[in-house]
Amino acid sequence: MTMTLGYVRRVGLIGLLVCTLGGLCESLPLVQSMGSVPLGDRYPSQVIMAGLISLGIGEQPSAIDRGSLRHVFDMETVPVTGALARKWWAIELKIDEQRRVVASCRAHQSCPEPAQSFLNIVAAAAGRTGRARIGLINRAVNLKIAPVADEWQWGVDDHWSSPFETLQTHRGDCEDYAILKYVALREAGVSGEDLKILILRNLFPNEDHAVVAVRLNGEWLILDNRRLALVRDTDVTRATPRFLLDESGVHRFVPTGQPVPGSNV
Repeated sequence: MTMTLGYVRRVGLIGLLVCTLGGLCESLPLVQSMGSVPLGDRYPSQVIMAGLISLGIGEQPSAIDRGSLRHVFDMETVPVTGALARKWWAIELKIDEQRRVVASCRAHQSCPEPAQSFLNIVAAAAGRTGRARIGLINRAVNLKIAPVADEWQWGVDDHWSSPFETLQTHRGDCEDYAILKYVALREAGVSGEDLKILILRNLFPNEDHAVVAVRLNGEWLILDNRRLALVRDTDVTRATPRFLLDESGVHRFVPTGQPVPGSNV
């Protein structure tokens, strides 16, 4: 009997769905050889969903238009260069180096103390998703680090520490908290598109302040080293957004009502 490739794929997918939903896949040699890789890494969710749809189970999800998701503080931003961008770029280089160290730790190779401390923070949210994952990492970092001014710790007006440096000293100011949370959340599985460091201008006291913003279910939650509670960006008062830092670089917030440079407004 001749079987089409589509038929073979359909039958194989049905078998995968049955054993997955029944908890029997771990007994298959092929799956055993994959180790402890999460199901979503073994079998893309699109494949599993397509199988469910082909069986008449579930509905075809509509594609997410990320461009339609609201901006943090509902404000446009524009890229900037200069001293702040150079500072962020230097920190990103250190972050990349330290991520490689963390990967070695996960591979059961040598693991320096700051890297193990970092992994312990990430582990605080192991198995959690959504608001619980965000809140646990926010809490872990806030309780791990003692707040001190750069002038007291480093003898300079402004010093940005990498995650390992912060975990070595167990001290830091607002941007050190923010950088550590940013990297820990990324390591815990939060998408880079949903993760930002923000620099705000507080009104009382009149000073710049760094926080982390995480997008969850279309809303932006603000993680602040001064509180354990997660606050929506729409509930932030007495502060003006100035800059946004993420994997694409540094951006400046454009005040509402002002034309965005390069736009036709």
